[in-house]
Amino acid sequence: MKTKFLALLLLALMTAGVSLAKDAVTDDMIYNNVRIKLASDAVVKGGALEVDVKQGIVTIGGSVEQDKQKDRATKLAKSVKGVKQVINNISIRTKNTGQ
Repeated sequence: MKTKFLALLLLALMTAGVSLAKDAVTDDMIYNNVRIKLASDAVVKGGALEVDVKQGIVTIGGSVEQDKQKDRATKLAKSVKGVKQVINNISIRTKNTGQ
């Protein structure tokens, strides 16, 4: 009886471990998903932005033309599964007026 119980318990633990492993999100997965979201967004147009991910913390760099693009980039990155924090180092480009 104990043997059957232990076998079932072991099977349950192994199944739970496999299930958790499938749900694990790696930094590479986060990086790819953030890059896709930034590049494909009509507001951000973020194909040239830099992205770095370490332990679920996303750092975004580069420059954009408007504050709304910078804010949207943060929002998009935060929406990616596995992201724990977003550090937004994006700068706003100033336009030269030629004067």
